[in-house]
Amino acid sequence: MTARHSGEEFVAFLTDIVRHPPHGREIHITADNLSPHKTKRVQQFLGDHRNVHIRYTPTYSSWLNQVEIWFSKLERDVIARGIFTSVNDLSRKIMRFIRHYNKTARPIKWMYREPEYRITLNTISSVTGN
Repeated sequence: MTARHSGEEFVAFLTDIVRHPPHGREIHITADNLSPHKTKRVQQFLGDHRNVHIRYTPTYSSWLNQVEIWFSKLERDVIARGIFTSVNDLSRKIMRFIRHYNKTARPIKWMYREPEYRITLNTISSVTGN
């Protein structure tokens, strides 16, 4: 984990992933649209590693990102209701939550129950105009 999230840190993460790739296999990564995931340095890395492919989640679709769902739970259950005396206190309480959560963790099952509202190729979004 890094204190910052820049393009360089993301490239370092990608470098760790490709350090011992399965022979002859492609690597597919799903990432959100955070700007450090799309820097020139990241594009250069992808050009140098043709077996690595990044797929970006659609903009304004945090509900598709399992990590975002988990962070939302962390924010609701710990941060929003917490009183913290220091950064170390916050860190300690977050780690306590993570340890407890990992003991009883279950996969997040997301289902879309309203088929008439599904996005199709012909859907026009009021957010993007596309």
